[in-house]
Amino acid sequence: MRLQKYLSAAGVCSRRKGEELIQEGRVSLNGVVVSELGTKVDPGFDLVEVDGKAIHLNRKLVYIALHKPKDYVTSCDHKGEKIVVDLVDVTERIYPVGRLDKDSTGLLLLTNDGRLHHKLSHPSFDHEKEYEVTVAKPIPDGALQHMAKGLPMMGTKTRAARIKRISARRFRIVLQEGKNKQIRRMVRKVGNHVSELKRIRIANVKLGRLSPGAWRHLSKTELKRLLQMA
Repeated sequence: MRLQKYLSAAGVCSRRKGEELIQEGRVSLNGVVVSELGTKVDPGFDLVEVDGKAIHLNRKLVYIALHKPKDYVTSCDHKGEKIVVDLVDVTERIYPVGRLDKDSTGLLLLTNDGRLHHKLSHPSFDHEKEYEVTVAKPIPDGALQHMAKGLPMMGTKTRAARIKRISARRFRIVLQEGKNKQIRRMVRKVGNHVSELKRIRIANVKLGRLSPGAWRHLSKTELKRLLQMA
């Protein structure tokens, strides 16, 4: 819907007053000040703010933890592919937070809370993500140490990571960033190859015993802590 209609539907002001607020530069969409009156808003996804205060329609906010199986795409619409939102049976329109590539499995968060989605997806939100990694051949301690200290990648250097060995070919790694296919690239740089990659934690939310393809609502405790962190 148009931005001024959204403001009216949310009870902020009349449409005409909404147009004035937009022209005065007091309204932002996903962190960017809006100047055009014809700007469109997706009520289930976009973050709208007036004078820095988030504006929400009166709707049920949903927060989901999903165990993404292999071969599913982290998307709401991808022609010819199986998509993660089809695994979750809720009436609300929800969106995945961040990404897991098609070959990876594990924890994925989905929500219709535009403000939280924006916060969690923004690079400035310094939350941890933990993964279990299985590699093609035994990986030496030196290679794990190199990855933990940071490696040159895509014109920069990866941040320091925490790594704990599980076995000769398996380890856990905790990152505070999310470059494209970062772990797979890191493993290749130390002369190995990822066979399996599973995310087991995002910030304070853990995958636990959730089986592939299964999902659950976040608990009140999980949600409260996540919102405090964001």
